[in-house]
Amino acid sequence: MTTIVVAMGEKNEIGFENQLLWHLPKDLKHFKDLTSGHPVIMGRKTYESIGKPLPNRTNIVVSRKSDWFQEGILIVGSIKEAIKFAKKIDEEVFIIGGGKIYEQTMDIVDRLEITRVKADLEADTYFPNIDEKIWKKTNEVFHEKDEKNQYDFYFQTFEKINV
Repeated sequence: MTTIVVAMGEKNEIGFENQLLWHLPKDLKHFKDLTSGHPVIMGRKTYESIGKPLPNRTNIVVSRKSDWFQEGILIVGSIKEAIKFAKKIDEEVFIIGGGKIYEQTMDIVDRLEITRVKADLEADTYFPNIDEKIWKKTNEVFHEKDEKNQYDFYFQTFEKINV
């Protein structure tokens, strides 16, 4: 099972200047609970915005830069290569960004785990549109903003419809 994990605003916005648009501790815990113990695939810019390997996960970074190296991660040249390595480690694989990686993997993943943030913020990176002919929402849980989480948000799960 290959799953995209993403947090996005009401207009599919996911980032600005290589940073997330919000700080939602409940979402970060949800992300950790989903991905811990499994391989995560991300682009180089996403890795650089995180700044270090995510603990308790095999971090696979897709990069076309041949002279780029970081300790504690696996660097590969393509999505195909990343998924091949990840599947050797575990059947549960998570794609965690960024925008270009999401665009390249929408057709090959089985599930979307989305945090839909009730916000409309300035962004330069967006998540692709979710085609309801291909994807079916199978779960949704609402979370109200509180002193630690500045926006209302939903955890949503979409499963690919067998066409």
